[in-house]
Amino acid sequence: MDIDPSEEQRQLIAAFAALYGDLAGPEAVRAAEPGGHDAGLWRRLVATGAVEMALPETAGGFGASLLDLALVAEQHGRHVAPAPLVEAQVAARLLARLGTLPKGVDLADLAHGHTLTSLAVRPSGAGHAGLVPAAAVADDAVVLCGDRLLLVELAGRVAPVRNLGCLPLADVDLADRDDDACAVLAEGPEAVALFADAVDEWRVLTAAALCGLAARALEIGVAYVKERKAFGRVLGEFQAVAHRLADRAAEVDGAELLAREAAWAAEAEPERAAELAAMALAFAAETARDATHEALHFHGGYGFMLEYPIQLYYRRARAWAAVLESPAEGYRRVADLAGAGKATR
Repeated sequence: MDIDPSEEQRQLIAAFAALYGDLAGPEAVRAAEPGGHDAGLWRRLVATGAVEMALPETAGGFGASLLDLALVAEQHGRHVAPAPLVEAQVAARLLARLGTLPKGVDLADLAHGHTLTSLAVRPSGAGHAGLVPAAAVADDAVVLCGDRLLLVELAGRVAPVRNLGCLPLADVDLADRDDDACAVLAEGPEAVALFADAVDEWRVLTAAALCGLAARALEIGVAYVKERKAFGRVLGEFQAVAHRLADRAAEVDGAELLAREAAWAAEAEPERAAELAAMALAFAAETARDATHEALHFHGGYGFMLEYPIQLYYRRARAWAAVLESPAEGYRRVADLAGAGKATR
């Protein structure tokens, strides 16, 4: 297994780092709150090919691997970028796997930003889909209803959900899901399998974004304790500070490696993909939570002030993964998948 970025992947990282650096600084992130969507940033991402790269070449895309997308997601997380990149990429890849698309659905519209399609990562129930990522700003969403996979037009169906991470989440009303605004993409075991694969990809890319978030939050915290003084000494000289930050740095490195392995396994070792995806998200969520806690804590009272960027990371570290599952729920999924794998061997 070789997950070190190739020269081409390093160029990809540099390109998106520059784009986010220009358009997703702390002030831009604050300006996009509370809705959590920067339309200008999204247009630039689309123009750069951020959605198109996720599609296979047979569907007119760039044929990027999931590892390629994970490397971009790391940069997305480093800047807590207010744009629904992960959801749009995952939904586009799911639609590209279908043999036949519903009438009026064109992958080129997704690739070029004419349509924004998201994925409801939680199966729907009781006539609605809850906490659908980007549903507050998307045109439609892929939703699993029982054993049917639907493409649901969102106009007039959404109720935005206020949340700690300022994400464009919304609940979606599916009471009339059999009307013309809900196209059936697949049914039965095929629908369930397509949805499960897409959610695992969402787990991997969200894990990668959380790793980038944690790494940047740690950098902010380290920079602060190198300058801030207490009792006549630089704060970072105290062992109680330095050792805790060092522990978090080791965890960030481990979470990054695990997320990249999960992305690599999606194509290289698909039999391990689901287990690694759950493990990567759970550990990345824990790591981001702990790294942002330490970084904000060592800011003292300043950490809670809106003028300081660390609070942007602290809040999103807790919100991103919670859209689907807590770390504890993720670890239970890992255990269930590992147990199921042993039972079949």
